[in-house]
Parts: sequence; structure tokens; C-alpha cells
Amino acid sequence: MVNFSPGPSQLYFTVEDHTRNAFKLGVPSLSHRSPAFEALYQHTQEQLRELLSIPKTHHIFFTSSATEIWERLIQNLVIEKSAHFVNGAFSEKFYKAALQLNKQAQEIKAQDGTGFSNPIKLDAELIGVTHNETSTGVALPKSFIYGLKEQNPGALLCVDAVSSLPYVDFDYSKVDSVYFSVQKGFGLPPGLGVWIVNDACIARSESLLAKGLSIGTHHTLPFYLKNGLKNQTPETPNSVAIYVLGKVAEDMVRRGIHTIRKETEYKAVILYNELMQHSSLSPFVTESTYQSPTVIIANSGKHTETLSNYLLEKGIVTGEGYGAHGGTQLRFANFPAHSKEQYELLVDYIKAFN
Repeated sequence: MVNFSPGPSQLYFTVEDHTRNAFKLGVPSLSHRSPAFEALYQHTQEQLRELLSIPKTHHIFFTSSATEIWERLIQNLVIEKSAHFVNGAFSEKFYKAALQLNKQAQEIKAQDGTGFSNPIKLDAELIGVTHNETSTGVALPKSFIYGLKEQNPGALLCVDAVSSLPYVDFDYSKVDSVYFSVQKGFGLPPGLGVWIVNDACIARSESLLAKGLSIGTHHTLPFYLKNGLKNQTPETPNSVAIYVLGKVAEDMVRRGIHTIRKETEYKAVILYNELMQHSSLSPFVTESTYQSPTVIIANSGKHTETLSNYLLEKGIVTGEGYGAHGGTQLRFANFPAHSKEQYELLVDYIKAFN
């Protein structure tokens, strides 16, 4: 079976071997204060920096998930006001997390299947934006995201890149925080989030703390930094996942990020082209500006269940449409774990479907 669900998705082909090796090396039993763990943490950081071109101006911390990071961002960086660009279910959940933490959260909303093009000035301490909305298959132009920082230099710009990394190439000088989970583009089992923050985020959290405000308990940015500078974590982490992530990132570095990006674009083009030509299917996102290369959504209407079962018989697992689109759409992940040959086969099967 090939898993084209957007997450948890297909495992990267080296994950099983790296996981076995982690157990052979005793990684699950390592103390997170030991030199062996520190070396493991450092290796994973170094490989992520090389793969994603993360500069030394930004720190890398490990959490349980990207969902947890929503809470940490609001707790650590916001006194009163945040603003959230919402173009799907996951960007909306971040907005609602801010409301639940009693912040004055502003929602700027786009219709499902569309995005944003004009950066605007906002009255906010933090701006949340989702580069690639997994629920709708909308990818926002990087120019829009960078424009938000230009329009709002005093706000911290925080980017959800859960289903776009490692494909997207960010200019980290134009964003304050980027975060993702590993069960999508990196092809790992779920259970690990990666939180990238710059010194402006650290300074903001320290300023809130100095004012006597609560920024959380065990998972504050100052505590993450204190431990991170020693290649440690605040508490006993998912050490196997951190180890495997480092090894997979190393594999991707060896493969070449340029090659990975070009292959991603090729696979996206052939699937979008087939959906646009198909008699029974169509792409949900119609404007090429917003069409995600990494999560491609098909309007399948009354054919949804039939197509899903047909592909399952061919050994292909699809992702269901999200939320209100559950019975009328199918979602197809396009991550490094999906080979060009698998994508060509997928397109051939869809072409043969009537």
C-alpha cells in the first residue's frame, strides 16, 4: 500500500531502518541530560539547518506536536492581541486556541479554496499565518507572508509550515517563527513537533515574564532556550523520533533539497493536469497562485467513495476531504516519501477511472 493521506502519511523509505538502529544503539533509554543525547540533539539540529537553510539567528526546539506550539506561541508571545489569517480548518484552530487563552484574537478569513494576496497593517503582537493549509490545499505566496512582516515590523510573524516543509524555501530573515510536525513532509510516525524561533521571540517572552505575566510553566521559551543551548530539552522527549528525524534529514541532504523540490513540482504538475482534464474530477483550488504543490485536493462529488475504493483496490490509500468536504473531496499528499513512479501510477489510475 502507498499512503497518499496528508498525515500521518507515507513513511520515508529509510525510517524503518533508522528506527531499528535507534533501538540497537539504546536511544530509547538515553537520559536527556547525557552526552549521548546531547550529541543526538546536535546532529538533528545540524541536519535540519543544512536541509532547510535555517540560520544561526533562529533556534530549534522540539515539542510533542505542532498543535502544542499554537498554545506555546500565544502563551509566550502575546499579552493581549493576535491576528490570524484563516483559510481552512487548521488556521482556524490556531485562531480559536488564542481565544481559548483569553486573548483578543482577530480573524481575517478567506473562503475555502482561496488565499490572501494583499498584506495589510494590523493591530497585533503576533500574526499567525498558515503557509500550506492541509484541509483546503491552499498554499499562500511567500511574497504575501513576507509582506505581512514589512507592513507589521513590530509584530511577530509566526508561520505554520506543517504540510509544506521540507519543500518550501523560506527566507528566515523575514519570519520570526516557523513550526511543523514530522508525520507529513518528513515521513515519520507522529509524535514530534519542531519549533523554530528567532531572538525576537525569546526577547518578547522574557519581557512578558519580567512584567510578571504568566507565559506557561515547564514549556516557556526561556526554559527551552536554557536547555537548547546545552542540546537538551525541558523534559524527557521522544528521543527516538528526534534521532530518526536527524537521520532522515541527513538522507534528504544527501539526496539534495533541490532535487526534492523539483520532483515535488513535477509530481504536482502531472496530478493537477490530470484533474483539470478529467471528466468526473476537478482541482478544488482553481487559482494556480494558491494551488499547493504538497497537498492536492480533488473535487470528486458523487464519485468520492467509488474512486476511493477503486484506488484502494490498486494499493493506494487516499486522504478524505476535511470537515464539511468529507464526502465530496479526496486529498493527495505529495511529500518526499512519494516517488515519481508512484505519482505517475496514481495519475494513470485516475485517468482510467470513469
